[in-house]
Amino acid sequence: MDGHCDALTKLYLNPELNFHKEEVCLEVNYPRLQRAGVKVQCFAIYISEKIQAPSFEHVLQMIDVFHRKILSHKGMAFIQTVSDWLTVEKSDKIGAVLTLEGLDALAGNMTHLRILYHLGVRSIGLTWNYANWAADGVQEPRKGGFTLKGKHMLRELEAMGIIVDVSHLSEKAFWELVELYRRPFIASHSNAGTLCPHPRNLSDEQIKTIIECHGQIGITFVPYFVKSGNSPVQISQLLTHIDHVCSLGGEKHVGFGSDFDGIEQWIVGLEHAGQYENIIEALCKNYKEEQVERFLYGNWRKFMLSHLPK
Repeated sequence: MDGHCDALTKLYLNPELNFHKEEVCLEVNYPRLQRAGVKVQCFAIYISEKIQAPSFEHVLQMIDVFHRKILSHKGMAFIQTVSDWLTVEKSDKIGAVLTLEGLDALAGNMTHLRILYHLGVRSIGLTWNYANWAADGVQEPRKGGFTLKGKHMLRELEAMGIIVDVSHLSEKAFWELVELYRRPFIASHSNAGTLCPHPRNLSDEQIKTIIECHGQIGITFVPYFVKSGNSPVQISQLLTHIDHVCSLGGEKHVGFGSDFDGIEQWIVGLEHAGQYENIIEALCKNYKEEQVERFLYGNWRKFMLSHLPK
């Protein structure tokens, strides 16, 4: 399972791209997912900065693209419930989970939030890098936490059972969430800040807290979240982040969240979803078979089956 990609944004911005074909410009597409053995892919609704005045209408348009361009492939299946997931496992289809990255376009409207749940959105990243009406992102200079409306929204998310994603969330907001939110949460595409001190990465304290709340961390393939500097990043260097999370007690709480189609630099040998065989090969050289299965699929599976609607 891959916990995060931005293929949906590319398909929305570039109508000529075809998810059904092995498009060079589309890192996540059906042929590549199938070849790599990806069983479940999360597709994020992210309203690009290229869009002026993002609105709920843009979110609905992207959900329409999700259905028309991704789910229209006979080999894809929409996962909204535990039952959907188990049905996908018994088939040769690839499951698609719909997520939202950033609450900006909802403009504080809780009805919009509930509509997205009815439309199948199962995980929500609260911010992108900057502030919105709900909270501050990791690169907002004031480094604030949640607004009053954002705290109310957290209670709504908790009541609905939508999975909260803290990747991109400011550290102050992270710790406020820990105090306010009673469900396990995830960081769908973040790495270890101790190994690479990028603002988007997690401190050891944050990693331990996600582990303690029985959450999930998706190690991401963004090169500059793996290693500082300009030299090419190797898969072996990505695995050090798995090692680090495991050293903190996270062997059963770590998987992958590639961020494919949301990046412009790549790890050597991990330039698109069709190259998962390279990371599998590296994992098999460094871990036991049951650990490899857990990192690739088992940990995400256990978390999602525990927190998707029945």
